[in-house]
Amino acid sequence: MSNALAGLAARTERNWYGSVLGNLWLLPLWPLVWAVVHLRRRRFLRHPPAANPVPVVVIGNITVGGTGKTPLITLLAERAQALGLRPAVVSRGYGAKAPQYPLDLTADTPVEHSGDEPRLLFNRLNAATSFCPVVVDPERRRAVAELAGRADIVFSDDGLQHYAMARAAEIVVVDHARGFGNGWLLPLGPLREPLARLKTVDLVLRNGADFQVLPTALVNAVNGEQIALHSFSGQKVVAVSGIGNPQRFYDSLSSLGMQPQEHSFADHHQFQPDDLAFHDQTPDLPLVMTEKDWVKCRHFAQPNWWYLQVSAVPEPTLLAQLDSLLMTWSGKTHG
Repeated sequence: MSNALAGLAARTERNWYGSVLGNLWLLPLWPLVWAVVHLRRRRFLRHPPAANPVPVVVIGNITVGGTGKTPLITLLAERAQALGLRPAVVSRGYGAKAPQYPLDLTADTPVEHSGDEPRLLFNRLNAATSFCPVVVDPERRRAVAELAGRADIVFSDDGLQHYAMARAAEIVVVDHARGFGNGWLLPLGPLREPLARLKTVDLVLRNGADFQVLPTALVNAVNGEQIALHSFSGQKVVAVSGIGNPQRFYDSLSSLGMQPQEHSFADHHQFQPDDLAFHDQTPDLPLVMTEKDWVKCRHFAQPNWWYLQVSAVPEPTLLAQLDSLLMTWSGKTHG
């Protein structure tokens, strides 16, 4: 993308969370987006897809950009495991290309085949004492079918607007700080669907109110060593981010006392060694990135590279509510 186009895209996004007036030059496209959104939703309501062999809970959003879905999916899958359920995750694998689909992730699946978020979810949910299948397919229905007999409940990473897939429940995640911006549909605003869509979902969770995404550790990108979160307090660090809302990451580093030198890339950017060559100019400074970006950089990481591990921490009342809903959605009972 040229510098001019990148600047135009940045201004457009700023207007999403400011005044719509700056985006009025895009107004001719708005009726087309509105028509597509409403026609797809109407078709889903009139001709719902066939039921899945396993109950599917969609975790998505109605805005463009990161809202904290991945940490929440991790929490939901961990809660399901604690309740004795067999959870699984499906994803489209945005930005990746697998040799064939469905792609059932293993510890050796290249991130180029799986995508960054599925790789991250697999790493977090498959420890020595637990197992959670993660299946990638642009046609999520096929991924769900692949899990028949292997899971009691499936969490769909995004897919709220993927109406070809039936769902038992829908959870919308909202960035509490950014909200819904100027409240307009794309391209005038950040909305993928009208705000009225929120009335049709089962649960709306606000990242920053109903749950918090909090740092839990600084992890070495080469050997996995964990150090205290405030280890770089008062120091300059090279901060690298390729996520939907990079400012949240930079703010987290600042809250830990770091002085981040910000280097932002597009969401889901497929990092190459040359992308981070600028660190050679300040090799003594620690480089800190998100865990989602680390899964794409781990094979060429340097000893003074670190990633910030985060987890979703729910309000106590929400935790009990989630446990009850998971049992209901899975069709299981506590007995």
